Amino acid sequence: MAKARRKPHPRRKKNKKVKFKIELSLQVSGLCFIFLGIIGLFNLGYVGTLMGNFIRIFVGDSYQLGLGLLIILGAYLVIFNKQPKLKYNLWLGASLVYGAALLALTAYFFGKLDIHAHFISVTWQYLQADIIDASLGSSVGGGILGASLYSLTYFLIAQLGTYILSGLVGVLGLCLLFKVSFTQVVATVGKLGYLILQGLGIVGNFGKEMVLKAKPSLEKATLPTLKAKQPDQEQLKESKIVAAELEKPVATKPKPVVADEVEEVSVWDEAPTPSVKEESPSEFTVENRVNPNYKLPDYSLLSEVGATDQSSERKAMQKNKKILEETLASFGVDAKVVNAILGPAVTKYELHPAIGVKVSKIVNLSDDLALALAAKDLRIEAPIPGKSLVGIEVPNQNVATVSFKSIISAQKRNPKKPLEVPLGRDISGNLVTADLAKMPHLLIAGSTGSGKSVAINGIITSLLMNCTPDQVRLVLVDPKKVELGVYNDIAHLLIPVVTNPKKAAGALQKLVSEMERRYECFADTGQRNITGYNEMIQRQKADGVESDSQPMPYIVIIVDELSDLMMTASNEVEDAIVRLAQMARAAGIHMILATQRPSVDVITGLIKANVPSRMAFAVSSGTDSRTIIDQYGAEKLLGRGDMLFAPMGSNKPTRVQGAYISDQDVERVVEFVKQQQEVSYDTSLEVSDDELAEGVNGKDEQDELFQQVLEFISQEQKCSISLLQRRFKIGYNRAARIVDQLAAAGMIGPQEGSKPRKVFLPKQEDN
Repeated sequence: MAKARRKPHPRRKKNKKVKFKIELSLQVSGLCFIFLGIIGLFNLGYVGTLMGNFIRIFVGDSYQLGLGLLIILGAYLVIFNKQPKLKYNLWLGASLVYGAALLALTAYFFGKLDIHAHFISVTWQYLQADIIDASLGSSVGGGILGASLYSLTYFLIAQLGTYILSGLVGVLGLCLLFKVSFTQVVATVGKLGYLILQGLGIVGNFGKEMVLKAKPSLEKATLPTLKAKQPDQEQLKESKIVAAELEKPVATKPKPVVADEVEEVSVWDEAPTPSVKEESPSEFTVENRVNPNYKLPDYSLLSEVGATDQSSERKAMQKNKKILEETLASFGVDAKVVNAILGPAVTKYELHPAIGVKVSKIVNLSDDLALALAAKDLRIEAPIPGKSLVGIEVPNQNVATVSFKSIISAQKRNPKKPLEVPLGRDISGNLVTADLAKMPHLLIAGSTGSGKSVAINGIITSLLMNCTPDQVRLVLVDPKKVELGVYNDIAHLLIPVVTNPKKAAGALQKLVSEMERRYECFADTGQRNITGYNEMIQRQKADGVESDSQPMPYIVIIVDELSDLMMTASNEVEDAIVRLAQMARAAGIHMILATQRPSVDVITGLIKANVPSRMAFAVSSGTDSRTIIDQYGAEKLLGRGDMLFAPMGSNKPTRVQGAYISDQDVERVVEFVKQQQEVSYDTSLEVSDDELAEGVNGKDEQDELFQQVLEFISQEQKCSISLLQRRFKIGYNRAARIVDQLAAAGMIGPQEGSKPRKVFLPKQEDN
């Protein structure tokens, strides 16, 4: 009887099926991980951006590393069909290293933003904005994980302690990862340090040997110099033997040495060369003035400004969105709020009007919208440049202060842009800078207390912190006598701070002469502007070409109150400003004109036409706003640094919250600059009292009829403009000028209403 076949065990079949299902699920999961990791890593389409933002929620700016790990995990699942099993030291060490990196990223992120609270909510706000915009543009530090850790460490050990802790935790994680003790790490670091120091010592000894080897050749090279100077100094030498020894090398030279060339090569110059003495006083000898050990001020001189709690503003954003849509709908305007941006001073709501809705209809509802939102005032930007949206800017209940330290530390120093200064932050929190070299002149206007003086102090301080005196020289005009006096005696000043309006007019006219002198230098060297001229000088020095020419520094003229100058010497000031504005850009001379009275008699048509960049602070009326920026809007600003910045070439102004810098910070920076180098004024550009009395450039010369008028009024014992017009057959302006000269000379009295002027000359009898 045949044996019956054994039926396969049902449990074994079941185990195989379960195993197959597990392997299949692992492979599918691995393929999904690889697919999602690749499209997220290379930001492929909307899904790729969404995947990148999803990983950014957890690990922030290191999302690419996270996606890379996801791809590696997927590949492992596909190849080995099993879940990875890591040893205790591997996963714990990697977790510590990654956590320390996320913590350090978050600390750097919030330190750059100068934010000291609400780290998780701020991070989520940036992430939410990127998710809505389908972009990966904003920096978010270490994500929510890093922000959670930083919230704890910042409260306990502050920012510096957080950096130290993250470094120690990272080292501990590496020790676990590679199974190395901390003692071995310290010993290895010590050995590396010893080897580095030993290598530096070898390099130093090698350099000394090279100097000693080159010394004889250097001594031989200086002998012709001594011979060239010897004929002038033989009378001072008592030993004839020394003179004879010095003459020996020259006797073997077939070609005589030119004295001028030797003077430039000589190492032992005992007196200034004639070329330096004959140099025009207004030409800047940079190498003779600049301290080679000059150090720029450090950011540590500036104080921190505490962060403002804007949590209530974030809560009100959703409520205001609904109010805006309902209010517009009640007036028959179909529009939807698609985005809201919380700024330092205002919150900007971006509206998308439906097809057929006129933009002017939304603009005309500004008062009704302000009433519905219970806002002090609001500004409507219709449309937003570059977007098919309308912006409604609603003031915040609590204005966040933008610290000067946060913006100047966030600015990247560019050696090619020495005149680039930070101004503040826009509504989105982005840094706003202004390059004075491109502007090329700036008009600042606004009512009292709106933030003009703080903005000027910020511009001057940023120039002091970014530029040495050989790069930028300043001319400060302060008719109010109290705003810019703190900058006296700094090395960057070309002349002392000018407080006399008459002297200011003379200084501006002398700067016009300096501009013309620079253009003559450009013409002689075939250059078109200061950049090309300075590059030519640097090339000549690099090639070893000997030249007396020195690089020219930029000159920045800052007038704190233009209206005072226009009241006292309007014609001279306007002529000088217009000439500088028209031609001074290529010569490296730039102006910043500030006034608190933006009227047409101060900001004349000629000045407006030649000063293209404008900065408008809060003003009292729309007329003043139009005078400054040629459009309405500045009358709706909030003050305290809130401004509309319209650089040259921009179609619409940008709303900026200006940075705040305290007087103490300014004084600390100024004291540091004074310690680096003593001031060296250019006396040729100063206006003396004698020049002020005579009139700059001879503009107050006596009229040729002056003596005849003297004889006439001494005979008649009376003087008036109309009398001189009739008697000498001259025009009103000339007669008035002669009368003013007589009054200035003390020969006639002042005008007393309708009464005739008194004549103080003795009466002359007719012969």
